[in-house]
Amino acid sequence: MKLDFTLNGESVSVEAPPYASLLSVLRDRLSVRSTKQGCDYGGCGACTVLIDGKARYSCMTSALRVKRKSVTTLEGLAKNGVLDPLQQAFNEKWAAQCGFCSAGMILSAKALLDETKYPSESEIREAIVGNLCVCTGYQKIVEAIQSASINSPKTSK
Repeated sequence: MKLDFTLNGESVSVEAPPYASLLSVLRDRLSVRSTKQGCDYGGCGACTVLIDGKARYSCMTSALRVKRKSVTTLEGLAKNGVLDPLQQAFNEKWAAQCGFCSAGMILSAKALLDETKYPSESEIREAIVGNLCVCTGYQKIVEAIQSASINSPKTSK
């Protein structure tokens, strides 16, 4: 089947089997490497992407569901070589160690910050609850998200 959708701001058209997951299309057909294959059942969050601005597990999403939609991966956050404030905050706060969970964690946080200008710590923790990290203990991740919310201009609530 042919899938037409927007990936990181660019129109793409790709052939994929009708049973394909979005994760497999991104990694195997479009060579997106930030979106990781972890548990394959929506339990780790390593495959998190934004679909029309909402955080979704790409391993649990049929590729058919993104027809004519917008998909954002970590590669789509930086603009003209300038890191997104969340990416910058993760670097500055040492919020990534092995990096396996980072893309999914950042995209879950991006969805939150696009909806909530200055989230509380509990709102941040709730937004990333579906993303597992075994390296950082989450505190530095929460601090990075708080830092990005303070240092990012927003137009939402």
